[in-house]
Amino acid sequence: MKAGTRMLIGALFVASLSLMAQSVSSLHGGGATFPFPLYAKWSHAYKDLTGIRFNYQSIGSGGGIQQINSKTVDFGASEMPLAAADLRRAGLVQFPMVMGGVVVVVNLDGVGKDALRLDGSTLGGIFAGAIERWNDPAIAALNPGLKLPDRAISVVHRADGSGTTWLFTRYLDSTSPLWHQKVGVGNAVNWPVGVGGKGNEGVASYIRQIVG
Repeated sequence: MKAGTRMLIGALFVASLSLMAQSVSSLHGGGATFPFPLYAKWSHAYKDLTGIRFNYQSIGSGGGIQQINSKTVDFGASEMPLAAADLRRAGLVQFPMVMGGVVVVVNLDGVGKDALRLDGSTLGGIFAGAIERWNDPAIAALNPGLKLPDRAISVVHRADGSGTTWLFTRYLDSTSPLWHQKVGVGNAVNWPVGVGGKGNEGVASYIRQIVG
């Protein structure tokens, strides 16, 4: 796939059954950072239409799941689907709200937009720490004619519990035998290499700062 190819995901909305049965004057939620810009826009439109305020904190899927389970918020958001039994036990429902994509991005001098190609196996090697330089033969084989720099790869990943991490590691687990053996799937994993950013905003900030 191209670095930038989208993997479709759904930002799932988790709400209390009791909330859905009552009228409210305000709503409070938290969770996935991925849908935050859209929820922020919706909140203004919803207040104009209904007079009801809703506040959403971009704290990551792990925090959203924890808060909705502890009933400190009215709703949570996560890209990771929860088990039906766990939802029933907690009196929750979960349904899709937003679709988007998990995208691999690079900050690499001399490599233009959509020029770099990476497949699942190679990405697994990069994030597992087995592929360490941009001119590695595995990357070069996927990019004939592209001049790749002899530069160390600086991996950036999520530091907090994240539905995006769950989606991305699920993809790596299904396409990279090395990743499957070494790390596996989860909303928080023991990343073998790299620096962690809090939320998608933190990851984007690191990528802007770190060349390579």
